[in-house]
Amino acid sequence: MKKVNIGGVPEHFNLAWYLTLKNGEYKDENINLRWHDYYGGTGAMCKALRNGDIDIAVILTEGIIKDIIDGNPSKIVQTFVKTPLVWGVHVAHDSNYKEVKDLKGTKAAISRYGSGSHLMAYINAENNNWNLEKDLDFEVIKNLDGAVEGLTKGKADYFLWEKFTTKPIVDSGVFRRIDNCPSPWPCFVIAVREDFIENNKSDLKTILEIINNTTSDFKDIPSIDKSIANRYEQKLEDVQEWLSITEWSQELIDEKTVLNVQKELFALDIIPEIVEYEKLIYKL
Repeated sequence: MKKVNIGGVPEHFNLAWYLTLKNGEYKDENINLRWHDYYGGTGAMCKALRNGDIDIAVILTEGIIKDIIDGNPSKIVQTFVKTPLVWGVHVAHDSNYKEVKDLKGTKAAISRYGSGSHLMAYINAENNNWNLEKDLDFEVIKNLDGAVEGLTKGKADYFLWEKFTTKPIVDSGVFRRIDNCPSPWPCFVIAVREDFIENNKSDLKTILEIINNTTSDFKDIPSIDKSIANRYEQKLEDVQEWLSITEWSQELIDEKTVLNVQKELFALDIIPEIVEYEKLIYKL
């Protein structure tokens, strides 16, 4: 049986992977797919791909594009979620910050440099016409637990993370969400190490066929909203809102979208150059 390591964030977006694993669908095809949760998000997964700890990552579009340009030996083989990610702009519940403009020049908590929370802090700054050199400052907090501690103890002032994942922390009175900042592109893609693609094309195609079969009908799974609410400790109405605005994809990310992401990252000085589409994607 072929062993394959895959990584992703332990969030509701990836429930389809859990369901297909639970059903033994990969084992039926002689594939031992091992899922690894990455609480540190995109930065941690980029590192794991580079180290060979995982073969496949379900990862933020902007983060993996940046890291491939920086030398990560991986390629995007498919879009996973085609709708934007809605990032909440969070502050400590008892802080004096009421609006995004109050955060200008303060310190953003980020999981890692090059992570989604880092890149989206730039997008948020650009959206609000801040000076990207003078008005941004960062504190590395590793993950969501680190953000709770960092904001509560005043090590950092605000934190961007997926709105629905942090909603229970907002509801419990630890964070306040003062704004939303949607990513200007499809949020999640599937990226695979180049050496794995080269040697395991047929297994990779099988894995994608299985997951795509589930995501294409994901919203029609009986009581899927209740399953998500229970598994991720979220309110049913929040899950239903999230389901209504989220669309999965079974297609390769297109050239225009990849160029738009690169143009944004280049304008923010996050990547040193804009590269050809073929350097970032692999068409199976």
